[in-house]
Amino acid sequence: MRDESTARTDRVVPVKFGEAAYDVIAVAASAGGVTALRRVLSPLPERFPAAIVVVQHLDPRHRSLLVDILSRRTALHVVQAEAGDILRPGTVYIAPPDRHLLIDPGRKISLSQSELVHFVRPSADLLFESVAATCRDRAIGVVLTGTGTDATMGVRAIKKMGGTVIAQDEETSEFFGMPGAAIKTGEVDFVLPLGEIPSALETLVIKGMVA
Repeated sequence: MRDESTARTDRVVPVKFGEAAYDVIAVAASAGGVTALRRVLSPLPERFPAAIVVVQHLDPRHRSLLVDILSRRTALHVVQAEAGDILRPGTVYIAPPDRHLLIDPGRKISLSQSELVHFVRPSADLLFESVAATCRDRAIGVVLTGTGTDATMGVRAIKKMGGTVIAQDEETSEFFGMPGAAIKTGEVDFVLPLGEIPSALETLVIKGMVA
């Protein structure tokens, strides 16, 4: 049987940061998010040249099966984030239940059980703000279906640092609270149906422009 360290690294594809227009995509989702995440990640190629970091609001009382669920639907390498992990392109990092996930200088992951933000932990706002500070204009924020207003402050932070923000549209959102709140900030660059978000990410990251 392979040990855990081998399992976490043997599928990482040999792509380096700097080969594309953006380095990190931060994704926020809540109610209805598991289905939305599957649809966003499924079409992306294995050698996708950016890291993807996901905050999905989950019940902290239960073990998360999100890594297993998403791994079956995407060619990308999907892992539960661990403190000290260094972000790699082509890899999806899932915030553990009941832990804030932040990206520190050097693109290193840190986890925290500090106080709830907007009544949730993990917080999309904290993730987005840390990604904005670390990656500046090489960051993309994506706000998917969910209730509440988490990610609103983070969207502003990403835009302030020159990054790009995408929000799911109302028609395809199971719950429009989170994307709707993001859109109301006036800082969202693209409001897209769920099915168009993967191709938009490929266009932004790989081609460096929106067709």
